[in-house]
Amino acid sequence: MSFLYPMIIAVAVLVTAAAVTAYVMLQRRRTAALAAAGFGSSGRKAAVRRHLPYALLLAALPILLIGLARPQAEVAVPRVSGTVLLAFDISNSMKATDVQPTRLAAAQQAAAGFVGEQPDSVDVGVVVFGEQALLTQAPTDDHTLALAAINRAAASGGTSLGQAILVALGTITGKPVTLPEDGAAAPSLGYWPSATIVVFSDGADTGGPDAEAAAELAAAAGVRIQTVGVGTAKGGTVEVDGFQLAATMDEAALTSIAQVTGGAYHQAGDADTLADTTKSIDLRLTTKKEPLELTAPFGAAALLLLALGALLGTRWHGRIV
Repeated sequence: MSFLYPMIIAVAVLVTAAAVTAYVMLQRRRTAALAAAGFGSSGRKAAVRRHLPYALLLAALPILLIGLARPQAEVAVPRVSGTVLLAFDISNSMKATDVQPTRLAAAQQAAAGFVGEQPDSVDVGVVVFGEQALLTQAPTDDHTLALAAINRAAASGGTSLGQAILVALGTITGKPVTLPEDGAAAPSLGYWPSATIVVFSDGADTGGPDAEAAAELAAAAGVRIQTVGVGTAKGGTVEVDGFQLAATMDEAALTSIAQVTGGAYHQAGDADTLADTTKSIDLRLTTKKEPLELTAPFGAAALLLLALGALLGTRWHGRIV
């Protein structure tokens, strides 16, 4: 516990000591005067009645003065906070229209809703990935910047889920992250339990590095990956260079990536469901120590003692003091 005005504590001690001393001296005088007048000591019940009201008033004094010193205590307040990296699949398959208007457009709309619901204690960054991954917005508490980066995403090329995870991890840890070569030890990335990666993709991985191996690095660093499947089981078609190509959905890959890190896979088959799905994305609760002023509880306790002492004094002695 700390005090905004600690000098008042010294004053409280001195004033309380003086008040108790004055009361004790007054009672000794009274006892001596009664003895001189031939009155003996009263019984135990009478002594309690005589001293209790004043004891309550004296007890209220230091509590009231301590309250004036503005006592504060640090309490752990739970809140959603930390860093969220939104990773968008912008491969050609995200042009498919099995989710209207397109997979990518639906993902952008759902992600925008997700960002709009986050408090400013959550920093949001944006990564887009095709065959390579690129950080288009560093994590920021200015969510309008994140929304602008989301809206700029456009589909083209192949898909590398592994690249998306490694770039997002590099953003979180502040250093480039690569998969270790065969037999080499995994890099030490530190521990980042307040960071989350949310991947919007149809899961159709067309190139390395290995996505599950990248997810294992994230798990070792305490980073949770949540995956959102954008597409339908039926799939769709896209036109690339004049050819019609099938756009499939790989829920198994997305589920596996999420589970490696303790995250979850969220399936969405249409635009409305996709928007609802983002509401179920689980961000971690963290705690932050914040000062809590205790002046009111101290004041309330002092007033209670004063009121009780005054009530008993009035009832037993016909006066407050």
